[in-house]
Amino acid sequence: MITCHSHGRNSFRCFYRCLFSLYMHWQMQLMMCMGGCYVFCISVDIETSSLEEKNKRDHYTQLVGACLFFVPDAILKERLDPETLESLGLIKQAHQFNQKIVKIKTKLFYKQQKFNLLREENEGYAKLITELGQDLSGSITSHLVLESIKSLIGCFNLDPNRVLDIILEVYECRSDQDEFFLPLIKSYMCEPLTLCHILGFKFKFNQEPSEETPTSLYHIAAALLHHNLIELEDLYVHLMPLDASIVEEHKREITEAKQIARKLTMVVVPSEKTEDKEREKEKEEEKNDKPPDNQKLGLLEALLRIGDWHHAQSIMDQMPAFYATSHKAIALALCQLVHLTVEPLYRRAGVPKGAKGCVMRPLRNKRAPRPAESFEDLRRDVFSMLCYLGPHLSHDPILFAKIVRLGKGFMKEYQSEGRNDNVKDNMDTLLSCFLSVADQVLLPSLSLMECNACMSEELWGLFKLFPYQHRYRLYGQWKNETYTSHPLLVKVKAQTVDRAKYIMKRLTKENVKPSGRQIGKLSHSNPTILFDYILSQIQWYDNLIGPVVDSLKYLTSLNYDVMAYCIIEALANPEKEKMKHDDTTISSWLQSLASLCGAVFRKYPIELAGLLQYVTNTLKAGKSFDLLILKEVVQKMAGIEITDEMTSEQMEAMTGGEQLKAEGGYFGQIRNTKKSSQRLKDALLDHELALPLCLLMAQQRNGVVFLEGGEKHLKLVGKLYDQCHDTLVQFGGFLASNLSTEDYIKRVPSIDILCNQFHTPHDAAFFLSRPMYGHQILSKYDELKKAEKGNRQQQKVHKYVAACELVMSPVHEAVVSLHPPRVWDDLRPQFYATFWSLTMYDLAVPHSAYDREVKKLQAQVKAIEENPDPLNKKKKEKERCTALQDKLQEEEKKQLEHVQRVLHRLKLEKDNWLLAKSTKNETITKFLQLCLFPRCIFSAIDAVYCARFVELVHQQKTPNFCTLLCYDRVFSDIIYTVASCTENESRRYGRFLCCMLETVTRWHSDRAVYEKECGNYPGFLTIFRATGFDGGNKADQLDYENFRHVVHKWHYKLTKASVHCLETGEYTHIRNILIVLTKILPCYPKVLNLGQALECRVHKICQEEKEKRPDLYALAMGYSGQLKGRKVHMVPENEFHHKEQPVRSATPASQQNGPGATAKPAGNASKSEEGAGEDADRSKEKSQGTTKPVTKANSTAAKVTTSNGNGATNSTKAIKDRDDKEKSGKEKKEKKEKTPGSTPETKGDSRREKQRDERGAAGKEERVPREGKEKTPKADRDKQKAEEKSSKEENKAKAGNGEPQEPTRERDPGAKEPKSKEKGGDRSAVSGSLKSPVPRSESAESERGRQPDHVSTITKGEKSTHILHHPTPPLLRLVWPEEGCARVSPLSAGAFPTVACSIGPQDHRGELSYTQGSPDWNPLPKPWEFGKNSMDISLRFSCVGKPSRT
Repeated sequence: MITCHSHGRNSFRCFYRCLFSLYMHWQMQLMMCMGGCYVFCISVDIETSSLEEKNKRDHYTQLVGACLFFVPDAILKERLDPETLESLGLIKQAHQFNQKIVKIKTKLFYKQQKFNLLREENEGYAKLITELGQDLSGSITSHLVLESIKSLIGCFNLDPNRVLDIILEVYECRSDQDEFFLPLIKSYMCEPLTLCHILGFKFKFNQEPSEETPTSLYHIAAALLHHNLIELEDLYVHLMPLDASIVEEHKREITEAKQIARKLTMVVVPSEKTEDKEREKEKEEEKNDKPPDNQKLGLLEALLRIGDWHHAQSIMDQMPAFYATSHKAIALALCQLVHLTVEPLYRRAGVPKGAKGCVMRPLRNKRAPRPAESFEDLRRDVFSMLCYLGPHLSHDPILFAKIVRLGKGFMKEYQSEGRNDNVKDNMDTLLSCFLSVADQVLLPSLSLMECNACMSEELWGLFKLFPYQHRYRLYGQWKNETYTSHPLLVKVKAQTVDRAKYIMKRLTKENVKPSGRQIGKLSHSNPTILFDYILSQIQWYDNLIGPVVDSLKYLTSLNYDVMAYCIIEALANPEKEKMKHDDTTISSWLQSLASLCGAVFRKYPIELAGLLQYVTNTLKAGKSFDLLILKEVVQKMAGIEITDEMTSEQMEAMTGGEQLKAEGGYFGQIRNTKKSSQRLKDALLDHELALPLCLLMAQQRNGVVFLEGGEKHLKLVGKLYDQCHDTLVQFGGFLASNLSTEDYIKRVPSIDILCNQFHTPHDAAFFLSRPMYGHQILSKYDELKKAEKGNRQQQKVHKYVAACELVMSPVHEAVVSLHPPRVWDDLRPQFYATFWSLTMYDLAVPHSAYDREVKKLQAQVKAIEENPDPLNKKKKEKERCTALQDKLQEEEKKQLEHVQRVLHRLKLEKDNWLLAKSTKNETITKFLQLCLFPRCIFSAIDAVYCARFVELVHQQKTPNFCTLLCYDRVFSDIIYTVASCTENESRRYGRFLCCMLETVTRWHSDRAVYEKECGNYPGFLTIFRATGFDGGNKADQLDYENFRHVVHKWHYKLTKASVHCLETGEYTHIRNILIVLTKILPCYPKVLNLGQALECRVHKICQEEKEKRPDLYALAMGYSGQLKGRKVHMVPENEFHHKEQPVRSATPASQQNGPGATAKPAGNASKSEEGAGEDADRSKEKSQGTTKPVTKANSTAAKVTTSNGNGATNSTKAIKDRDDKEKSGKEKKEKKEKTPGSTPETKGDSRREKQRDERGAAGKEERVPREGKEKTPKADRDKQKAEEKSSKEENKAKAGNGEPQEPTRERDPGAKEPKSKEKGGDRSAVSGSLKSPVPRSESAESERGRQPDHVSTITKGEKSTHILHHPTPPLLRLVWPEEGCARVSPLSAGAFPTVACSIGPQDHRGELSYTQGSPDWNPLPKPWEFGKNSMDISLRFSCVGKPSRT
């Protein structure tokens, strides 16, 4: 007998149970040893049985047969197929064996043994429950309890499955005793499938509608899964609801959320809206009251609670994204697991200084995810947990803050240096993980947090460490994709839009503060949605910009950054057109957003890099619309305004220092821009955008015209060009005034690299380089002063000159490559570089502007003292004004010293500026072409500079610079320049002309001023070149009266050009000339009849354009009103300049080919402004032929030189005799001139009628050329024809008597004639320069016997065409190629009176004369050659009585 220790008595039954247990143990050990082999045999058996190759099956059978010596037959019968067993001889027939197996299984599994129920004793179950429910705190172990359970099963004949069920029931009641029950169940272990069936039955029992699954059951199921006692796949099929039901529920939630969002965006009656809200509240309450009993979610929560992430992840994979974590309990359980996992790493790298935090106790479960000790460990489990958590991290703000702080800790390590390649790759991978977490978890969670500003600031602490490219990518995902991923986010988006509408409807200037708080509250969670709606409203209603900007002061730093992204996204919206439908103006929405950019970025600390890069990228793409944004940002943040509508006081202030500019140079007083300017500068320097932006803008100016301009309206192209140019000037000014010397020099390359490598236009290249030169010169000057200490002013000046030479010498060498070598035959590179490198700050000190601003500040101080404000406030303001006064006075003193040094430097340099290799005509042409014109239209201050520079060069008495010729070229014909300008360039060009006219008017108004500033200056010398004979250089000074005649001629030329532009009908011509005329109104017109002519044409424009082009009508009306106001300042022509009576010549003029001088006729007063050419034009360009004005006066003894170089002095006695003759007709002449005429043409006609007794009646007034577009009434034309006929007869009679004829029309040889619509009328050629600025003497006239009208000396050029003029329009064309002979041909035999021509060669010189009235044109038998050795030819035009006379 054997004693049973568990029952304390002898029991055969117990002995039997023990033997059974030993047998089972032995069998399990054997199975473990042979398991691998069995598996192998079974797999090979299956494979070989399916093969068609019989030999392999035979080999397998032989192998298994050999194994019969050490493998029991029972095991082979259990494992192998019956066919295999039959082949091995272990069974007789496979078919019988299969039938036997079926019968045995049926008996085992489906036949109930009723005897066991009768033999069970209830006492055993009672004892079993007692055993399981005892106190487990002592030395009771699961092994001891298991032995007792086995004894109870054997003693009371208990069913093992029912025993297992009772064990699970007790475990469920004592779910905290995992350490006891899990080993017990594992030791008791039957088949795992049986345990799953029992658990499944328990879950099934709780699936009734009235039942609720207890959490303890979830716990034990999770514990069993966690310890691998059961398989999830086996248990999952027993859980409810089905996966298909979960998917349907998720889809239903999304549909409901979208319906709610749709309702919120619909316009509904308020009563209906209230009812809908009440229904939604009821539905939400019902859902909250009765949460669905989802056993899968309950098991998932239990798994997360015990730390079984592997099985929890498997369950979540079976469900839609974020479905599981949308339940708060599961989200919190997962958050808790993440807490525990990141705790060690957070304590090491995430806790801020001074923070303690709550220590988390780790799970006692060893199978839970391992805590992360390093950032690399986060990749193991934490990142995947967070991605499953998604937007529902919002349930745990503490964990949100921990993850963000871990991100900040990682970024600090990531940004540190000294990593090898492997570590860098790992860090890059971790960075990608953190960015994914930010995209999928942090930002969506922030959307679901209700108004948590602290979390927003915490998140910005991480985001600000990312480059703006990463941040904007995250914001884009957040705005455009995140809100569609989950039903809750769909609802939140709709609610945010609804609330934003509510706030924006009530936002006004008066309630900015409360509305701003509401906006701030809403923006903490969903800034992208809010700002998107606000920006859409601003694009429609620009009056919201001010209130919106003021209401944004309650935003967090993250919200400001999101605001910048939303603005850029709105600007880059491809669905928006940036032009209005008329394609002539920029869309208002773009202008509104640009204004918002400037205001927001100035007022709030928003990063500018993204916006600046966006503008740079658009410029790279060849689009210039978005430059409007940069213009607004620079204007608001730096206080630099770009406008051409400056007053004279503002313009004067802009020539001073930075302080004077800020105080008096802008329309609005610019204050508090120091911080915003610094932010803008830092953004440009940190991202290396300063120079690229400048270069792109400089290149884009031409791109606007040649790349963008083809498809766009001309008006829009002009605006875009002006916008691009103005932004370049504004941006360059900002860089020059805010960048340090080192930063500027380091970033701006040399002038030759800018122009040749970057293809920057020369004007823009010098504009960018100019501040660099100034900085370098001052730096070098300071170095020289420190090296040699000397306080004397003369020493300082010499050091300054030395510094200029050191700095500018490389520049002089660099500019040589900018132009062809022939350019430097006339201009020295030193002169070219000096012109482009100086500014108005260098040339003059605006003392009146400084005084004006100082007086304003003094008045402010006085007003402050009288103000009853608190003393502290008054003291502060007073100190500010006093400090500004001191700064202005110090700045004025500093500029005065600087200007003195610069002027001394220029005085030393001037002798080497211009070379005498070629003619002054060519020199002036290149100066105008390469220097003056490009810069005068660059900016308003540059326009003033150009005029001042010309005056300065004149005052410095620069050798080889003809001031008179320069002014004549500027005023002679402005048609082409005006026509090629944009709107803003027209304003600058007008300002330039106004400044030039101011100087001329000052000289014209006072003889003393003229004598002082021009009398003995080389710029007013008339110089003539000898052609190789005995003459040499002859010179004579232009006196005051002659100068007045010249000024009248210039005014006439301006009138002629203006009338032409006004009558073209072209939009650009009319607009630009009206702008120019408005700008020069203070100085022009001064002559009454010219003003009346302009008034007439402008009135006509007003009538024609009132309905067609309102903008031209507005310009014309504005100018007309101002012109009428200026009429009181206009004077008759005889007061403007001294008009002479014509002199009748009795002696013939000297022959041109003779030894005597060839003189010019003494004309009437209106024609006394004949052009005076310095030298003939040798240039290839037709436009370079020009004239200098010439006048006829009674105070000069003229000296002239013919083409052979001989000259003679005119008799002063002849001039006095002529004066006596003129006195008799003076009163009559003055009376006639006081009669106003509507146009120069009609005034000329009236004089023909009233003064037929005077010689040269047809030429009393200068007439505007008859252009093709000018229409004259038929009656007037008939009248003119009759007058011309009578004039011709009179002229012939006078010519027969030897009297000189006066031209009825003046031709400026240096100006181009506009194209005419008259048949065959080619007026585009350029005439030759005039030789003499003085009138011909009477004795010279007597040599000729008849009075020639015009003498023109033409220099042989490469290929030039000259139009030869007479009182009628041009009749002859002279074409003289560089090699070959000259050809003379009529311009039009049909449109003008026919002409007879004869030429006779004499000593390589020739005269060409023609007469009117010959019935036919007599062509030359062959072209006449002037000879290849001659340099000049003289062409004389005379009205003679007989056609045969030559």
